[in-house]
Amino acid sequence: MTEPFTEPELMLKRSEAHPFKQLPELVRLREERPLARMIYPDGHEGWLATGHEEARAVLGHPRFSNRYELQHPPFPSFGEVMPPAPVGDFLGIDAPEHTRFRKLLAGKFTVRRMRLLTERVEEFTTECLDAMEGQGPSVDLMRAYAQPVPALVICELLGVPSGERERFHQLVNGMLLREGVTPETMAVNWSELQEYIDRLVVDKRANPTDDVLSELTTSDLTHEELVGVGTFLLGAGLHTTATSIGMNVFALLLHPEQLAALRDDPGLTDGAVEELLRYTGLGPATLRAAVEDVEIGGELIKAGECVTISIDNVNRDPRKFVDPDKLDLRRDATGHLTFVHGIHQCLGQHLARIELRTTLPALLTRFPTLRLAIPAEDVQLRTDANMYEMVELPVSWDA
Repeated sequence: MTEPFTEPELMLKRSEAHPFKQLPELVRLREERPLARMIYPDGHEGWLATGHEEARAVLGHPRFSNRYELQHPPFPSFGEVMPPAPVGDFLGIDAPEHTRFRKLLAGKFTVRRMRLLTERVEEFTTECLDAMEGQGPSVDLMRAYAQPVPALVICELLGVPSGERERFHQLVNGMLLREGVTPETMAVNWSELQEYIDRLVVDKRANPTDDVLSELTTSDLTHEELVGVGTFLLGAGLHTTATSIGMNVFALLLHPEQLAALRDDPGLTDGAVEELLRYTGLGPATLRAAVEDVEIGGELIKAGECVTISIDNVNRDPRKFVDPDKLDLRRDATGHLTFVHGIHQCLGQHLARIELRTTLPALLTRFPTLRLAIPAEDVQLRTDANMYEMVELPVSWDA
């Protein structure tokens, strides 16, 4: 019997030679065993999927659960500092409970509705670019651009009053484990965030406006569930898109020929966004637990066993993408699993795409000489949590 893989922590690391290159140990594993037995840090045995076909099969199979209590965190840093998921956080539940929440929200995050938001996204983008230009010619792109744009967009979508948006953004940022933020302060920020959303829901019930949260107040969701949904959507909509904007810009700055191609040909934008999502990713892994015996890729996964899916490695599978370690904005990156697959596929993916398709070309057009202000190896990119985070991205341009 093949020996199980015993180094799951390697999924949290990138090559020292390049921030978006994979470690050779995981590349070899994918070539030899795209679905491999794995020993987790706590000693229990499960599986690791690094192949695209195998990962997609697990994510789309109805006999795999996304319930948090059935999963085993693959790394010590996962799950230890985050508070329990609130009622209404439907990411970690299965059908039929998940279906109830998903159906309520799916109609409010359609492609059509998201497209109607495009004009507002463009306005916020221009507003942030104007402010950034006034601060320049050197800024931290995360604080000046990548974080403010999605913050404004998601607050607009969910009806956070304009006078309260800065405070809300501070609370959400306080939920990120970074320098100066301890698990204790995160707990305090979490409590304040919950209290804020609670007040917002009460206000929306009394004074509904044209936003998703107001519309949900007429559904069968309880007050507690509505608070949980609001907290989940607002937090997820801010952090993931901000990180994606930052990492995509970083990747382009590391590939100046690709940056120039996108800057000079806006027609590349839609495909470029998909390729950048494939290349940079949003987090190292996602997990599923088998609720019955299931055969995947010729391997029997027994009921109760957990499968960790290494998203980065899945998206670099040469069986799916030719020359996958190369960033190629002209590639057809359809089928990447950055937003995962199946019933838990990211609900906000359409909104994220609109924001990326707007912010990236607008930034490159406004600042055609944009460049890193520090050596690439000094850019702080955190990969040791369940979602990636760009702590800062110092950039400069010719004034």
